[in-house]
Amino acid sequence: MTGNGRPWAIEARGLVKSFDGFTAVDGVDLTVPEGAIYGILGPNGAGKTTTLRMLLGIIDPDAGVRRLLGHDRPHDVSHAIGYLPEERGLYPAMKAYEAIAFMGALRGLPLAEGRRRGKAMLEEHGLGYAIDRQIRQLSKGMAQQVQLLGTLVHQPRLVVFDEPFSGLDALNQGKLERMIRNLAEQGTTVIFSTHVIAHAERLCDEVAIIAGGKVPFAGPVDVARDRIPAQVRLETRHADGAWRKALPLEARHEGNHWFFPLPDTGIEPLLRALIEGEAGILSLSIERAGLHDAFVAIAGEAAARALEAPQEEAA
Repeated sequence: MTGNGRPWAIEARGLVKSFDGFTAVDGVDLTVPEGAIYGILGPNGAGKTTTLRMLLGIIDPDAGVRRLLGHDRPHDVSHAIGYLPEERGLYPAMKAYEAIAFMGALRGLPLAEGRRRGKAMLEEHGLGYAIDRQIRQLSKGMAQQVQLLGTLVHQPRLVVFDEPFSGLDALNQGKLERMIRNLAEQGTTVIFSTHVIAHAERLCDEVAIIAGGKVPFAGPVDVARDRIPAQVRLETRHADGAWRKALPLEARHEGNHWFFPLPDTGIEPLLRALIEGEAGILSLSIERAGLHDAFVAIAGEAAARALEAPQEEAA
């Protein structure tokens, strides 16, 4: 059980995977509570897809353990899992509703029920006109939506999306975000990988950042954002004066505009010094760091450590 009473949908400890001597995943730990929207963030080649495939039992780890929905063997609960891989693939000659039914059948859903649900889902999502069209007759975005519906047709308890927003236009990205929120509201656990941080910031309860096959951060989005101090933006009437001594040493400026991290002492002492020094404050705002900034800082730190590690060993 988790600390808040919800069981873990996913538990992974010490996952390691190497290919031809290259370690793609190096000791990954993850815990995802049931009903959460959880993001796996990382640059291309960071190990996101390999991690997801190990979690799902598509490939076995070289070391470490994983549990899905309380089971040590992922295949024992495959009927309760939906997976949308990064590499999209449907049979071109299949009709749209048949493709959805076929994907459901792979997860144990009777074919007739899959056909019925497939037609209903296409209608519900504005694709009723494409029910009898072959996949080869659909646009890339439409085919991707069909595969997405096929991932969900058997009503899984856990859904895993690998780069689900790739290839979708802005309108369909918004539809997918709403779908993910609806799934979570119904109690479905959603875990997805992405290198587009904006989607994770809008959707996720928690995230794991993967860099160089390791996880330098895993936890709530707010905690990740708090890794970087809030930024102060200050505009003054005067460009110079004794009040400038009150600004942090790292403050940079563009004309009468100043930018610097929020001091550890807070804004009040600084504000007092600016007023007493007659800086002529025209505007002052405090902006909390975004997840993108936190990701760059955390992933950058991890990459730097990875580069330094061989040098330390050689020393």
